[in-house]
Amino acid sequence: MPTKRPLLINNEIYHIVIRGVGDSLIFKDEDDYYRAIFSLYEFNTTDAVSIRDLRKIRKMKSLSREQFSGIARDLLVEILAFCFMPNHIHLLLKQTGDNGITKFMRKFGAGYANYFNKKYARKGHLFQGRFRAVHIKGDRQLKNVFVYIHTNAISLIEPKWKNKGIKDPEEVIKFLENYKWSSYLDYIGKRNFPSVTRRDFLLEIMGGEERCREFVENWVRYKGELEVFGSVVLE
Repeated sequence: MPTKRPLLINNEIYHIVIRGVGDSLIFKDEDDYYRAIFSLYEFNTTDAVSIRDLRKIRKMKSLSREQFSGIARDLLVEILAFCFMPNHIHLLLKQTGDNGITKFMRKFGAGYANYFNKKYARKGHLFQGRFRAVHIKGDRQLKNVFVYIHTNAISLIEPKWKNKGIKDPEEVIKFLENYKWSSYLDYIGKRNFPSVTRRDFLLEIMGGEERCREFVENWVRYKGELEVFGSVVLE
């Protein structure tokens, strides 16, 4: 039986997951990932958005939020963390206005699906039903979901780790520090997509960039168990 989605409350934080239909791929090449990163930023506004193919998406790597936007924007959500996987997406969002998360996910989902369908000459839904959500209610749960989201990519190099544990922790740590399609690099001081996430809130909770790194590395080396994540897991 599907888990009932919680009520989405203003100024509260939620772990969001969306999957491809039937777990099909939603990213097939690097340009798809860049497009989705750009869409996270561009669709996070109450204004209508039309993304042109001629936009230079890769420019956002080197631009700050202010430089990239150029104008003040009325945000639907605060994007605190994200991780893109080949067939699903993890987001950590704070709702800043009425129905902000729902509006943002609708805009992002429709916009990216339109791009993907046009590029690959396909029709129909790209994402599997409605997004799923877990309400994050305290600092401990927030730290757990920070680690959970940013370690999700482990399965790309150790597909069976959830059943057999992490075989090579040091290789996993190295991989995560070079996995471009998440917010982890920005949280450990490697400038990646600084215009997308609001870092200051989580950095204060986590205790700074080095503590962000320590939380992830310590879990990889010494925990490596899904059980510690408890209710933040959405699979």
